[in-house]
Amino acid sequence: MTQTTQRLLEPIAEFGSVEASLAFGQLEDLTRRLWALVESADAKELAWQPAPGMNTIGMLIAHIAIAEVYWGSELTQKAFICEQVIGIGPDDDGMPLAESAPPPPNLAGKSLPYYHDLVMRAREHTRTVLEPLADDDLTRLLERRSPKGTRVLNGRWILFHMVEHLGGHLGQIGLLRHLYRA
Repeated sequence: MTQTTQRLLEPIAEFGSVEASLAFGQLEDLTRRLWALVESADAKELAWQPAPGMNTIGMLIAHIAIAEVYWGSELTQKAFICEQVIGIGPDDDGMPLAESAPPPPNLAGKSLPYYHDLVMRAREHTRTVLEPLADDDLTRLLERRSPKGTRVLNGRWILFHMVEHLGGHLGQIGLLRHLYRA
């Protein structure tokens, strides 16, 4: 007998914006896949580096959490409060590593519950940021100036990038797991 599996993406009632709720749902689904992918990884594997200067699974998971808090602050134009939200600073993922650098020492020996906590705290912050947004908030142009130039983006692009970012790193983590076992 065949089994029916439903995979549905539905708006979340508590959100003021359907778009924001759907993006949040996508983040949740990708995160579910992340935890399924790494559920058997121990601290040694999470800290394994294929070669000097390359990311570890732990670094990538920490980076996912940091980036999610960062993009939430960009979306709301509020201060980037990474340390207050997840307990580590914006550079504590060690990324980008120098060409021949080892992983950052602050992540040495960290197990999966540590990384799970980082991502879940970032996700709760994301929910807090996204719930009150209206669809109009996502179309407002946001201008960011830096020494490299000016970039103009809107909330829709930020939501897209949050999902894209997590999905891309999920693929990297899958490859690192494969390489570790090989």
